[in-house]
Amino acid sequence: MPSGSRRRTPGLRREEIAVLAHISTEYYVRLEQGRAPRPSGEVLAGIAGALRLTDAESDHLHVLAGTAPARTGRHRRDVRSSILALLGRLPQTAAFVTSSTFEVLAWNDLAAALMEDFARLAPRDRNLARRAFLGPARPDAPLYGISDAAEFRHHVVMELRATLARYPADPAVTGLIEELRDGSPAFARLWERHDVQAAPTLTKTFRHPVVGEVTVDCDSLTLTDRDQHLVLYSAPEGSRSAEALALLNVLGTESLNPS
Repeated sequence: MPSGSRRRTPGLRREEIAVLAHISTEYYVRLEQGRAPRPSGEVLAGIAGALRLTDAESDHLHVLAGTAPARTGRHRRDVRSSILALLGRLPQTAAFVTSSTFEVLAWNDLAAALMEDFARLAPRDRNLARRAFLGPARPDAPLYGISDAAEFRHHVVMELRATLARYPADPAVTGLIEELRDGSPAFARLWERHDVQAAPTLTKTFRHPVVGEVTVDCDSLTLTDRDQHLVLYSAPEGSRSAEALALLNVLGTESLNPS
């Protein structure tokens, strides 16, 4: 783009965005003001390219504009039987399944020993988003002693924004977001930032009350047919963290009980 006159604010002018998106300035102005008909996928792709949106941001733009496939029902909480069986075949890996609203739906024994005895909790209290922002610990306390608590909270907000775009009429989704916005100033601040993409977490460290620090590799596999995630925490063979996970396998959830 030509340099032009001195700019009072950073960024592109409307006329420049229109040129880069291959649309008229008048049409772009009407889009900004909400006076134009719903834009086509091609127009949105042009605007996304002009604004240099990432793939995640571009996908989110299409979902909001109604030009991408959207789920109109409620998010699923039933876990495939094959995934449930898989959890039991991973004795050296802490594994659990989350819904699109961060509810822990299924888990293996090692995940319960490393994080929390989910079987003792009501389904409402198994929600990691609620756990991260509303307690039971202080809002600024580490979540399960993890090293990346702040990054995880940021990730939760971005994922819930995308979930709301997919399930705008699901009361479980809208109710959770409303509860978090009302109950957590930290969530409300992050929500107003409108972020939709985060850097992936490759490793994290748990500070376990019995075995001490456990550093794990983090893998999250998307179960696309049910909009769920299979989360896997493992440690390199022979490492101190692998030995700690092996010990937790023996101790089980009893290590988390006050007695």
